Amino acid sequence: MKARLPRIDYSDIRPDWAPMREFAHRVNASSTIPSFVEPWLIKVMRRAKEILPPEEVQLHKEVDIFIAQEAQHYRQHNGFNKRIRQHYPEIIPHEQKIERDYDEMLNNRPLKFCLAYAEGFESMGPIAARLWFEDYAPYLQGADYEAVALWKWHMAEEYEHREVCFRLFKALYARTPATRVWNGWLYRCYGFFSAIRHLGGYGKAVYREMISADRRAMTPDELSDSRQKEKQFGTFMSRHTMRDIVSVFSPFYNPRDRREPVGLSAYLQRFERGGDMGRVQPLTDAPAT
Repeated sequence: MKARLPRIDYSDIRPDWAPMREFAHRVNASSTIPSFVEPWLIKVMRRAKEILPPEEVQLHKEVDIFIAQEAQHYRQHNGFNKRIRQHYPEIIPHEQKIERDYDEMLNNRPLKFCLAYAEGFESMGPIAARLWFEDYAPYLQGADYEAVALWKWHMAEEYEHREVCFRLFKALYARTPATRVWNGWLYRCYGFFSAIRHLGGYGKAVYREMISADRRAMTPDELSDSRQKEKQFGTFMSRHTMRDIVSVFSPFYNPRDRREPVGLSAYLQRFERGGDMGRVQPLTDAPAT
C-alpha cells in the first residue's frame, strides 16, 4: 500500500467520454460519490484511530496510508466532477443532499455504525476493480484515457486497501467470541446493506438527471436505442456483480480473499514516479486498458 499522486488533466473531459453514453453516465454518477463519501471516510477513520489500541501498530500505519489514498481519490474526482457538473447542473441538489446525509451521519450516528457503513462501502471496491480491469473492456473501446485512468487507478488502490476498514471494525467491535457473531457478521452486514441502499438510490437519481437531460434532445429512434442500451447494461451489471455482492453477507466473508484482477498491479506501476499515468502508449491509438 502506498499513496500515489496521479497527474491527469480533466480540463477537456467530456460527459460522453465513452462511446455508450448510458455506460458513461452510470460511471459519471458514481464519480460524484467519492467527492462526498471519502472526506467523510477520512473523518471516520481518524475518529476510529483515536480509540484503536496502540499495540495495533501495523493497523495504525495502514489506516494512515488508507487516509492518504482516499484524500487523493476525492481530489482527483473533484477535478473530473467539475466538468460533469458544468454540463448537468441538475445534479447539484442531489450532491447537496448526500453531503447533508454524511454530515448528519457523522454528527448523530455512533462511530460503530459509521465504521460499519464505511466497511460496507469499501466492500464494493474489489468488485468494481474486477469490473474495470476485466469486464468493462467492451465499454472502454474508444473511451477517453483520462476517465479510464482515473477509475482504474482509483479502483486498483481500493483493491489494495480492501482489508483496512474490515480489520479496523473487527479490532474495535469484534475482538471477542461473544461479539463476533453480532458485530463481526450481522452488524457488519447491516452496515453493508445501509451503504448499498443509500448510495444505490443516490447513484440512480444522479444518473436519471443526466440521461433524462440528454434524452430531451433525442429522436424517437434514438430514445428507443438509448432505453435498450440502458436495459442491456443493467442486465450486464446484475450478471457480473450479484454473486460477489451476495458473498459479502456470508459470515465467512473476508476481503483479503478477493482475487486480484488481471493486470491490476502492473497498471498501478504506471502511476509510480516516471510512469505514464495511464496515458495511451506512443505509436498507438488504442485506448488505455
